[in-house]
Amino acid sequence: MKTQKDKKEADMLPEYNFSGKKGVRGKYHHAYQQGHTVRVHQEDGSVNTKYFTLEDGAVLLTPDVRKYFPDSKSVNQALRGLISLIPNKAV
Repeated sequence: MKTQKDKKEADMLPEYNFSGKKGVRGKYHHAYQQGHTVRVHQEDGSVNTKYFTLEDGAVLLTPDVRKYFPDSKSVNQALRGLISLIPNKAV
């Protein structure tokens, strides 16, 4: 029986070797947050283009934060706890 690690290694082709130091982590992170375009090429030769941005008021959580706050309910609960620590502020 193959282990999960064996399966991952079997699925990884040699040309996908990421062990070198040529890659840059987060290279496109800020551009992605500003919005990104997805083009889907159809079999008939047409191209569907969609532009995605964060909706007004949306917040993008990084993966390390998402481990602790996996949904809106948990994020809002944590923020309400922090709000109670802030001195009254005129809005």
